[in-house]
Amino acid sequence: MGEEQKHIVFYLNNLMRGGSERVMMNLAVYLYEHGYKVTFVTTYLGENEYEVPHAAWRVLTKEEAKTSTQKVREVMYVDETPGYVNPRVPLPDGERGIFRVWSGLLKKDQGAGRTANLSKRTRMLHQIWEKLRPDLILSTNGKNNVMALLSSIGLGIPVVVRVGANPSMEYSSHQLYISMASTFRRAAGVVLQMEAQKKFFPPAIQERTTILRNSIDASFIKPRYEGEREKTIVSVGRLDQNKNQTLLLKAFARIKDKYRDWKIILYGEGNMKKQLVSLSHALDIHDNVEFAGQVDRIDEAIYTAGVFVLSSNEEGMPNALIEAMAMGLPVISTDCPCGGPKELITDAENGLLVPVGDVARMETALVRILGNPGFARTLGTGAAQIQELYHPDTVNAAWEQYLSELMVPQAQTVAS
Repeated sequence: MGEEQKHIVFYLNNLMRGGSERVMMNLAVYLYEHGYKVTFVTTYLGENEYEVPHAAWRVLTKEEAKTSTQKVREVMYVDETPGYVNPRVPLPDGERGIFRVWSGLLKKDQGAGRTANLSKRTRMLHQIWEKLRPDLILSTNGKNNVMALLSSIGLGIPVVVRVGANPSMEYSSHQLYISMASTFRRAAGVVLQMEAQKKFFPPAIQERTTILRNSIDASFIKPRYEGEREKTIVSVGRLDQNKNQTLLLKAFARIKDKYRDWKIILYGEGNMKKQLVSLSHALDIHDNVEFAGQVDRIDEAIYTAGVFVLSSNEEGMPNALIEAMAMGLPVISTDCPCGGPKELITDAENGLLVPVGDVARMETALVRILGNPGFARTLGTGAAQIQELYHPDTVNAAWEQYLSELMVPQAQTVAS
């Protein structure tokens, strides 16, 4: 890495509890602990965010913020959120910590219309990059990637963009696709999670892509539980249309009479919760379905579960599936585009794949596992082998090597 401390900025929407956010948080902490200066730049402040190790900020109440002597921008105030963020919390032993900058617009600064606000946000980000003068900006997902590239023009700062989901979802509209195609040519690198994502991009951008895995959170690196498993079917993710928990509920309803002692536990929150609750009553399985919400230690919550199910319509490389497999859970996943589950699962060897939206095939897969403990154990043992490929030390070290090769000396960036 060299004697001079390198500075990496992570640009993302927020630090709320999602797979992509956890991947970026873990990578940021790894780099910080390996001697890098690290700053998060986020568009929003979330109500239920990850607790970031080494964070040099904390959320203040509005009453606390009223007495703050810091400037509004430094305090990172935003009207739509429940509080403020203070980036000057003292840490033990003089530790500098990981800092955070809010890049959103105050209500009073917002213009009339999306175009005006886009222009203001771009200028805001440009000023933030000038002030921070990082050696590299790592952006993740959708519009953020386009914004990072537009706002850094003229600064000489390398920008790496990460596409974590199915790119056809991230750049679904014609306008977004055109914006991506024109700006990604400026990227120092485009990081994908699997080869299947490449075909979405124009050839000139495909040449700039690198495949880097997501690391498993260290909490999921543990020996496989070999005791008697709970009679639970667990699913982890947002309760929304794409995650399609409806598929799981409908499939279980077909076998409920034979497996009355089994329970579905859905971990996560989302806009489909009311509909899913209503569906569980309509299918007469409400006594067998628990809506557990978000939990702090999902690894502990699902460690002894009987089976993990991913029922999504589309995914990139699904972190929740990787984590469940790493702990040795028998898993069932839809064979959804753009192919992440199929890269992870060899059917009937380390998990089961079912067609997207196919209730009958999901029913069959559930019966194969619920009704055959020996087969379930075989699948879980095979799944646990994925730990080696996605171990955080291995994956994060690969990220560090890749990013370090793209950094430029501070002297080459434009002075603020």
